[in-house]
Amino acid sequence: MFRTHTCGELRLANVGEEVILTGWVQRLRDKGGMLWIDLRDRYGITQLSLDEGITATELMQQARSLGREFVIQATGKVIERHSKNDKIPTGDIELQVTKIEVLNPAKLPPFLIEDETDGGDDLRMRYRYLDLRRTPVRRNLELRHRMMRETRNYLDGLNFIEVETPYLIKSTPEGARDFVVPSRMNAGEFYALPQSPQTFKQLLMVSGFDKYFQIVKCFRDEDLRADRQPEFTQIDCEMSFVQQEDILNTFEGFIKHLFAQVKDVNIEKLPRMTYADAMRLYGSDKPDTRFGMQFVELNPLVKNKGFKVFDDAELVVGICAEGAASYTRKQLDELIDFVKRPQIGATGLVYARVNEDGSVKSSVDKFYSPEDLQEWANALNAKPGDLILILAGGADKTRKALNELRLEMGTRLGLRDKNVFSPLWVVDFPLLEWDEEAQRYHAMHHPFTSPKPEDLHLIESNPGAIRANAYDMVINGVEVGGGSIRIYDRTLQSQMFSLLGFTKEEAEAQFGFLMNAFEYGAPPHGGIAFGFDRLCSLFGGSDSIRDYIAFPKNNSGRDVMIDAPAPISEAQLDELHINMKNLPKG
Repeated sequence: MFRTHTCGELRLANVGEEVILTGWVQRLRDKGGMLWIDLRDRYGITQLSLDEGITATELMQQARSLGREFVIQATGKVIERHSKNDKIPTGDIELQVTKIEVLNPAKLPPFLIEDETDGGDDLRMRYRYLDLRRTPVRRNLELRHRMMRETRNYLDGLNFIEVETPYLIKSTPEGARDFVVPSRMNAGEFYALPQSPQTFKQLLMVSGFDKYFQIVKCFRDEDLRADRQPEFTQIDCEMSFVQQEDILNTFEGFIKHLFAQVKDVNIEKLPRMTYADAMRLYGSDKPDTRFGMQFVELNPLVKNKGFKVFDDAELVVGICAEGAASYTRKQLDELIDFVKRPQIGATGLVYARVNEDGSVKSSVDKFYSPEDLQEWANALNAKPGDLILILAGGADKTRKALNELRLEMGTRLGLRDKNVFSPLWVVDFPLLEWDEEAQRYHAMHHPFTSPKPEDLHLIESNPGAIRANAYDMVINGVEVGGGSIRIYDRTLQSQMFSLLGFTKEEAEAQFGFLMNAFEYGAPPHGGIAFGFDRLCSLFGGSDSIRDYIAFPKNNSGRDVMIDAPAPISEAQLDELHINMKNLPKG
């Protein structure tokens, strides 16, 4: 056999045993008469020892010739270490080597394969197969594995059935851009890779599979960032004969299960917040509720005092940063520069300090009396030592900017602890959002989301006011899951397509198969999908989902390890009926 034990397995109880280990040489320490090798595999590290007083000269010479990342087999006797290492599980023992066999030599790696490496992101992605040997990266994938296993355990325990849906489907005009795949056998026609299995899981409900799930790859051709990849994984779920409350209860149980089993964290009942309250109090439909700093609207207190910025603004709104009155002028200037960034979009920032004696000093004192400023402090529940930060402008833009400022202050004040988890449900989203440029409505979630029954009377008169039977799960300011109760009636689905600007012919061409299915006894149904990569990064305390994907793409959507995407041959292009002469260069 190649090995009797792994490199993370041996303990004091094994002392005296003859064993065989295999793995990679992490490092070699040669002290002249003594030589130690750290041998690593997926399970851990075991120290190998060779002593010139005991070990044969030929074996010592062989050991000294080993390089980093050589793959070796070591045979020897387990002994107790004189100098123990409490930082590793095998730190009480070492292997006194009697034989070494080199299974495969290795070139010197381009970066250190250790917890703290000298390799930058680009270099490690080019040699990802080496980066995956590092303990932190391996632990990330082990966490992903545990989360996948516990997901299946929970859903299987509730009689969900895992069903695979197709990857080669039809392109749809709604949502993000599709990745398309040319068909060789159907000239000029294309498949699309699924952005989600939405219509298929609804068809499974029509088929009588009342509890479905799938841990599924999805694809979106969109601009990338830390929490996006062109291919990503969803926990996709659907249930029949349910209302919103059934979905929320089932998947609240799911997230509690994951936290308990994977993180050993007990999560209480998830609070619920309406979309309207989330936007009013946090300026975001995915609020980070680990800390307070809720928005307070100040229009009645600040207008008509001669300060044009406030007088002309649609909305004046502020937050209270506890304990930040001691901020220096330099720190305040940094905040002003922060809100003026193009991606934030504010034109300036007004601040006020609440001094230790309770008096308030602001950056616009000449326009407001001490009594006026005291009213600001009262409205924001500001105490001595607190800092008030105020933005003004158009309502939507100002709320968005203040949300970014709130998160920045939360980070600066140490309020966004990655070991603290604050999940909640956001409910009662608008069904539609108006696109000013296109002069049409878009579905806020997707076209199959059901309106709230009590708002159906608005479908002709005021469709923009209709609330959706939709819900998102948010944890620490990250949307980790979202879903809705679906439309299951052909007439209502047709009305929805009409509101979204589809002609009858377009709706039939794109989704006729689904509407036809509704005529054969579709049950009431609804579901949810969780971003599995995001959940993994959240549980692991990372800002990037790439850390939890074995072979991720970079910010340009490229796999730099295998150099993809890449050109294909003229013969392949001919088979696919694609003429590159008609395509733009570069």
